[in-house]
Amino acid sequence: MDATQLRRAIARTPLAPVAAFPKRLARVARHDAKVLRISARWLVTSREHHNYTYELTKLSRHHLAWFVSVVCDRPVQQVRGWLDEIESDQALRQHIERATAGAARRGLADKHVHYARRVGWYAIVRATRPAHVVETGVDKGLGTCVLASALLRNAQEGHPGRVTSLDINPEAGYLAASEPWSEVVDLVIGDSIASIGALDRPVDLFLHDSDHSRAHEKREFDAVEPKLAPGAILLTDNVTSTNVLAEHAERTGRRFLAYRESPANHWYPGDGIGVAW
Repeated sequence: MDATQLRRAIARTPLAPVAAFPKRLARVARHDAKVLRISARWLVTSREHHNYTYELTKLSRHHLAWFVSVVCDRPVQQVRGWLDEIESDQALRQHIERATAGAARRGLADKHVHYARRVGWYAIVRATRPAHVVETGVDKGLGTCVLASALLRNAQEGHPGRVTSLDINPEAGYLAASEPWSEVVDLVIGDSIASIGALDRPVDLFLHDSDHSRAHEKREFDAVEPKLAPGAILLTDNVTSTNVLAEHAERTGRRFLAYRESPANHWYPGDGIGVAW
């Protein structure tokens, strides 16, 4: 009996789990060792304590391009061009690095700029050319800068737009407080539900990225529904944690898709983008 026949014979006996244990243990050990190495390096080299930033894996970026292509009905080559556009925007990258270095909260922010799934937000804004974007949850303002950059590019092509950014923290949004990005940003400090209710113009694109509890996410989508322009797009940054937007899409007769990002060389498993349209 050769080795292959012996393994197959053992696999048919009660000894199979015991025989397979060393190989299974080795695979788990290799996986956990890699995670521990990445985690240890992050603990030493990173300052971030939440809203982690990182690059996407090459495969995850490919999948993001196709995701945006399907949602926005644009050729995937065009979407890839928009992803490259934001990544190669040196003026924005240098601004964020300078603003971070000079900020009061610089001790809790990394120097280098990593957009991750936010490049998908950028491509969606470039593809749909919204006149009015509303985002909830601003934090430092990295996502706001990405949205504003897309709107500025759209304006250069004859499609101006603005982003209303809502946050309850009066210190939020400092990255987006400089020109030219601030020229298209309206920062509103206060409760997001009340701020949504006070909006005085239709919303073409809405992004939930604030309190990530299921109850609050649902309240935001319910609050913004009567404010939406025809054909508006709804986005959530909470899609890996809740099914709120998918349920909202089903109730309101929309389509829904979800994308889950894969961070490159980071311990955090990543977030995603949920879209209803």
